[in-house]
Amino acid sequence: MDVDAYLARLGVAWPAAADLATLRHLQERHLAAVPFENLSIHLGEPVVLTEDALADKIVGRRRGGFCYELNGLFAALLRELGYQVSLHAAQVFRPDGTLGPPLDHAAIVVDLDEPWLVDVGFGRFSRHPLRLSGVDAQSDPDGEFLLLDAPHGDIDVVRDGKPQYRLERRPRPLSDFVPMAWWQATSPESHFTKSLTCSRPTSQGRVTLSGDRLIETVDGVRHEVALPTEAAIRMAYRVYFGLPLTRLPTPPGESPLTSGALSPTLP
Repeated sequence: MDVDAYLARLGVAWPAAADLATLRHLQERHLAAVPFENLSIHLGEPVVLTEDALADKIVGRRRGGFCYELNGLFAALLRELGYQVSLHAAQVFRPDGTLGPPLDHAAIVVDLDEPWLVDVGFGRFSRHPLRLSGVDAQSDPDGEFLLLDAPHGDIDVVRDGKPQYRLERRPRPLSDFVPMAWWQATSPESHFTKSLTCSRPTSQGRVTLSGDRLIETVDGVRHEVALPTEAAIRMAYRVYFGLPLTRLPTPPGESPLTSGALSPTLP
């Protein structure tokens, strides 16, 4: 990995120590600099879960990605910087309170003096590491988090009273997520094939571009505007997310779900 290029992508200098303060800073900068987006699915691009492919996309082409991509590459960076890191699968809670499928999400656990949950690939989530063994509520700029014991030794992550996902204790290699990443990118039942999103936190809230709708939340107040032209949409991707797209993604429902470009690629 070209660590210097990755750190430059995040806008940070080479850290002096692999400690909690540095981890917190790296997570904040990653969330601010690298958007959560599913554009590849609607551009007919392959979703390839190898370190080289992810580095080319996120660092070389200055794109974002979804959970497997963002947390997969960030975990690799943290290892290069001297952290003890593992990837963990999670099941995401649906709005009705039921759980999604296994390996629905990938998150990071970093072992320092104690284990910390780090996640730069869940959209709106904590901006700072969460104490994995903490029993009290943990305050964060994006909400109040509780980590609760769940069946079979798993952990339920709750934000502002609403369960977000159920985290497995066992570590997994990135390759374990390849089949589910393919399903997420191709199935008509996947949330990611039904929606088009690009989002990142800001100093005052959050900015999201969903199709032609630009949504900004500033100090808790939501503003939404419909962008009238393709040129305006392209400009928004560049200005708000640093994405110089050569073409716009296809709207949901028209994406090339059966394209060979979206076939699963194993490491």
